[in-house]
Amino acid sequence: MVLLSAVGCGGGQGAATKKSPDAKGGTLTVLAISDFAHLDPARNWTMPDMMFGTRLLYRTLTTYKAGSSEIVPDLATDLGVSEDGGKTWKFTLKDGLTYEDGTPIKAADIKHNVERSMAADINGGPDYAQKLLVGGTDYKGPYEGKHLESVETPDDRTIIFRLKRPAGEFPYTVTLPTFSPVPESKDTKVGYDNRPFSSGPYKIEKYERGKELVLVRNEHWAKQTDPVRLALPDRIDVKQGQDKDTITDRLIASAGEDATSVPWGSAGPQSLSKILPNPQAKNRLVGMVTGCTDTLVFNTTKKPFDNPKVRQAIYYAIDKESVQTAAGGPNMSEIATSYLPPTMTGGVKQDVYQAPPTGDVVKAKALLAEAGVSTPLKVKMTASSGSSNPLEVSIQESLKKIGVDVEINTVDNSVYYDTIGDQGKADELATYGWCPDYPNGSSFLPPMFDSRGIKPTGNSGNVAYFKDPAIDKKIDETYAITDPSASNKAWQALDAQVMRELPQAPLQWGKRAYLIGKNVVGAVNHPVWAAQLDYAVLGVKPS
Repeated sequence: MVLLSAVGCGGGQGAATKKSPDAKGGTLTVLAISDFAHLDPARNWTMPDMMFGTRLLYRTLTTYKAGSSEIVPDLATDLGVSEDGGKTWKFTLKDGLTYEDGTPIKAADIKHNVERSMAADINGGPDYAQKLLVGGTDYKGPYEGKHLESVETPDDRTIIFRLKRPAGEFPYTVTLPTFSPVPESKDTKVGYDNRPFSSGPYKIEKYERGKELVLVRNEHWAKQTDPVRLALPDRIDVKQGQDKDTITDRLIASAGEDATSVPWGSAGPQSLSKILPNPQAKNRLVGMVTGCTDTLVFNTTKKPFDNPKVRQAIYYAIDKESVQTAAGGPNMSEIATSYLPPTMTGGVKQDVYQAPPTGDVVKAKALLAEAGVSTPLKVKMTASSGSSNPLEVSIQESLKKIGVDVEINTVDNSVYYDTIGDQGKADELATYGWCPDYPNGSSFLPPMFDSRGIKPTGNSGNVAYFKDPAIDKKIDETYAITDPSASNKAWQALDAQVMRELPQAPLQWGKRAYLIGKNVVGAVNHPVWAAQLDYAVLGVKPS
């Protein structure tokens, strides 16, 4: 999937990269506003958290090169061997793979994590395995002694996946943390979120939720088996509960430990107003376009947003230029008119509604009247405590013009996605964002709009709780297209079809920039993980 940070507006001033010299040792400090949503690999499905987990704590069957969308083998010896026209995939594990205690990583451990990702209590994570694997949608997890027959481990180094449909993209799918190993003997179920057992270059020394996470070297990680991770720092100290403005000020000054620090979150407009006038700080900005789409989510199970005309009315009412300004202006945000970003459509920008960038209040009011909705209308919109909510305030002000009174309901950033993914807690509106888990339309539109994965809690992607059998049918038809060019065109056509129903309103395609300390090396954004800094190659040099 994947999700943007609920903080909302990221920024960027170009695609600066700093190549890493041979700088081993030292402590890299990460300054964070709040805790991770999840570090359990079966529950980890936000872009920054996935980057952190899969680069530092656990390895997957395949992974991405540093700063690149090209995949390479990780735990596996190759990118998989396909049979049955893409319905069966076989992977062989490398020799010499071990956990933090020196015990060997086995194929059965990957199978166990795939299975546990389908247990009711282990929710919120990627659901590709559940949707793709034969029997996955009916399987309830391994904790009652039942196993998924469509994942086979004939020996310790071989794992075979049997899928419901051909999936040429499966080597990309297994980059997700669902396909990392969790030994059954170390599985503490929901408690695993607090202490994942490391198969990566670092292990957890200390984790106080909401306060601090300290990683130290996993001495049993074998560099010769790992094509991507450099594991440069001796120690990584994530200090949580920090104030966003203070983080910016500290990194601008770049004194003491702040010289070897990076921010967890990207620089927003307020931060950039301090950074850009300072030449030394500006030179330490590392940024790029995210390739993600920020949206306004309509809870389609709640009136009046069960009516497409009401959703369309809201869409016409939104002043997207105001949204863009809230994000920091055109240098930080591009107005979105479809779900798929131009980076996934060869630069094509679809626009079903042709709404003016500043909105169309007259058209919006007319649609509300056609829908039989009287104003004033009072609704709630979930927002994250991790930001000053300029995006939400911008939407609030736009909707006032058509008689819709929006109450902003702020929740802590660490539980934001759990809240909007819970049908019993979700408000009428929420801000959201989606990034492709891999560069294919199948990792963008189906997770957001396929109704067959909706559950009471732990929803990701389809947090509008949108159900349309015609859309579900079209998703299946598009999956079956094997020609890449035809497939891309079909996903774009589906984008336009869903836009007419509008369960989520596209707002902007953002950019992100991170201000790094002066002694941080190897800082490069990653195009797959929403322009997040790539922790596989970050290091520090002596002060």
